[in-house]
Amino acid sequence: MNRSTRLDLPLLLPDVTDARDACVARLMHLLEKRSDIVSVHLVQPGDALPDDEPPLEELRPAANTTPNGASGAQLCLHYDAERLSLAQIEKLARLAGAQLTDRFAHEVIPIHLVGAEDEGRRIEASLRRLPGVTTAAVSLAGQVARVEYDRRRISLATIHAELAALGAQERRAPTAAATGAGNGVTSGAAMPSVPLPSRDAREAENANVSAKGRIEGPEPDVSWYARNRELAWSLMAGTMLAAGWGLERAGVAPMASIAAFVGAYIFGARDNVAHFLRDLGKGRFNFNIDLLMVVAALGAAVLGEWFEGALLLFLFSLGHALEHYALGRARNAIKALAELAPTRAVVLRDEGGVAREVTVAIEEVRPGDRVVVKPAERIPVDGTVTEGRSGVNQAPITGESVPVEKVPGESVFAGSVNGEGVLVVNVTAALGDRTLDRVVKLVAEAQTQKAPTQQFTDRFERIFVPVVLVADLLLIVVPPLLGVWTWGEAFYRAMALLVAASPCALALGTPSAVLAGIAQAARRGVLIKGGAHLEALGAIRVLALDKTGTITKGEPAVTDIVPAAGIGADDLLATTAAVERRSQHPLARAIMAAAATKGLAIAEAGEVQSVTGRGIRASVGADTVDVGRLLMFEERGMLVPEAIRADVVRLEANGRSTMVVRRSTDDQTDGWLGVIGIADEPRANAAATIERLRKSGITRIVMLTGDNAGVGNAVGRAVGVDEVRAGLLPEDKVEAIRELVATGPVAMIGDGVNDAPALANATVGIAMGGAGTAAALETADVALMSDDLGQLPFAIGLSHRARAIIRQNLYVSLSVIAGLIVVTVTGVAGIGTAVIVHEGSTLVVVANALRLLAYRGVD
Repeated sequence: MNRSTRLDLPLLLPDVTDARDACVARLMHLLEKRSDIVSVHLVQPGDALPDDEPPLEELRPAANTTPNGASGAQLCLHYDAERLSLAQIEKLARLAGAQLTDRFAHEVIPIHLVGAEDEGRRIEASLRRLPGVTTAAVSLAGQVARVEYDRRRISLATIHAELAALGAQERRAPTAAATGAGNGVTSGAAMPSVPLPSRDAREAENANVSAKGRIEGPEPDVSWYARNRELAWSLMAGTMLAAGWGLERAGVAPMASIAAFVGAYIFGARDNVAHFLRDLGKGRFNFNIDLLMVVAALGAAVLGEWFEGALLLFLFSLGHALEHYALGRARNAIKALAELAPTRAVVLRDEGGVAREVTVAIEEVRPGDRVVVKPAERIPVDGTVTEGRSGVNQAPITGESVPVEKVPGESVFAGSVNGEGVLVVNVTAALGDRTLDRVVKLVAEAQTQKAPTQQFTDRFERIFVPVVLVADLLLIVVPPLLGVWTWGEAFYRAMALLVAASPCALALGTPSAVLAGIAQAARRGVLIKGGAHLEALGAIRVLALDKTGTITKGEPAVTDIVPAAGIGADDLLATTAAVERRSQHPLARAIMAAAATKGLAIAEAGEVQSVTGRGIRASVGADTVDVGRLLMFEERGMLVPEAIRADVVRLEANGRSTMVVRRSTDDQTDGWLGVIGIADEPRANAAATIERLRKSGITRIVMLTGDNAGVGNAVGRAVGVDEVRAGLLPEDKVEAIRELVATGPVAMIGDGVNDAPALANATVGIAMGGAGTAAALETADVALMSDDLGQLPFAIGLSHRARAIIRQNLYVSLSVIAGLIVVTVTGVAGIGTAVIVHEGSTLVVVANALRLLAYRGVD
């Protein structure tokens, strides 16, 4: 008999956050090879199953919920129920996932690489040729490489060695404490979902690599020269260029000035030639843009234009060095995240029954340990406060501008700064699982995700560069054959064309903006998972917001106590609380909280009878008390006083949920006590946030809620949204998002857990409260680290600004290339002018992108 079951993808592949990952396809293939499994397919959140779908087996809660509580993509397994039980199918899928997680690793490795963007593609191509490497992506702007590899075929040390051999000498990576080693950042390997025999060997491999500075050999030099080698060589080229020019002007023997110019050639072309020879030694011929500049300079020398050739190499190398330095500002902003958490912690150890403070390395701290945080110190762990009281500055993690008061029971995050009190914190997350570790990992991965514009420029370059080379060759040959130019003049203009057509500004304009945008967002407590999401969010004009917990506080509270004539407000509240104290309903908790605030004495209730969806009845002393919706009393045929009915209508019109309270000694005696209004009130900054969103470029704001239309419309009016869609079930929210997306790009913001299906169907899914739940970080495209709706206008405004800058850089780059091609081919400008304008435009687009680091949002 054919049956089916569904398992959450993060449960099977906990280190894979994208359903399109190659490991997902491998898992499906691995499971399908079994004869007792009929088929396997992927089910995205909100997908409807076909009408002919076999009966779906129900799984235990632990099996169909992700480890962090999120509901994401699922694998639907169709299997032979006569050969496999549900427990067996679950175990089989888990073991298959563990086998893949143990075998395939996803790593983000810091690199040190200077050059045009095709240098990154050179590294990518070389890594992909390694046996066992399945995918590789390099961000030259971000100075990171993302590699997926098969541990059975290649070791992490081999990949590091290849990077060193390719000239991408790895920077000294942040410590494991900062990066969350073991979670896919730098040399940490992805951990299996269940323990497997090869785990120790894998950890030993990682330890051997990281213990030697990630690459075997001496520790990297941190001198000024080591940090600015490209700039130093460029300045030496400039010095030799100036010397050659001076000797030439002084009328000294030509060989003296030529010798100086040769020195400028050597210093200016050193890196380019070294990369070319290194590749040639490996049997790879990589005729890239950097090498074209060397060819152009040599061409100038052949023509006797030594100065122009040396000037070309000097300015080209100086431009690269300055670009690298400028982009370092954005990279340092991201690197600073990894260095927020201290590398040591003060732990309370029990020594002979006495708790003593012991300072240990952060790697030695385990969940359950108690850590002491003294005034003005950074908090080294994620945990729960057990002793003490203090204001904590969480701005580095959540972006909140004011310190948050922490008392026993409150959560704290690694990287936050303690205030004036002493806190004792019970550790709840291991190293690598802290919120800061997850953010650093995701930000590092985001740097390697290419934006749509960058994908376009990559495709453009792949076509454009060969066309330029062909045109250059024709420019050298055709005009002299036609008698239009001399061979020397044709060669000179062809070399100038090479400089003019070099697409360096085009290659760096988009990744530099993406890097700066992601860095600035992370500094302000917003996690954007890649350039694609940054660009997509920048195109958003329609925003959908969930009501409960997003626009509202998510905590119902008593807002109105309306007693009947002759009844005291405290009597009404205390009587209601007596009935509701044994209920777990959110409205009951609101009643109890209001009674506790007033310090009311609450009587004990006797027998309690619940009427689902209507209300509750209980005995309080000698009386019987009914608390519920007006509908409950009407269905019982009771005559509700007009005053009570009018109060209910008035309160519900203002968005309140109402509770009518009646007390009697028997069913014939009416004793209407009054009406209580309860509401999940809008956040204090909700209306102001909506106004700021409009200033950020949002033209239509839609609120989605499962509440009734009265409540939804009241909240909508209060905060100023354009449209309210009420009474929606989760599947209705998915359909509403799909309907909105059909008209254009739509962003959806929710809590990232209950709203996961709707978020998945939006163009951009945004989750609030990312610092408090791993689910929000993993399921959304964008995560607001704090539970503060006020971060949303900043995130959207930053994305709009980033998209505008990406377009500006694209226009500037293409315009400069087109203009330079025209003036160099026609002879209006020579090599010197072309290289100055070329390098200048590259620096302009990078500087334009770095303006995002100063973005503060709209007022």
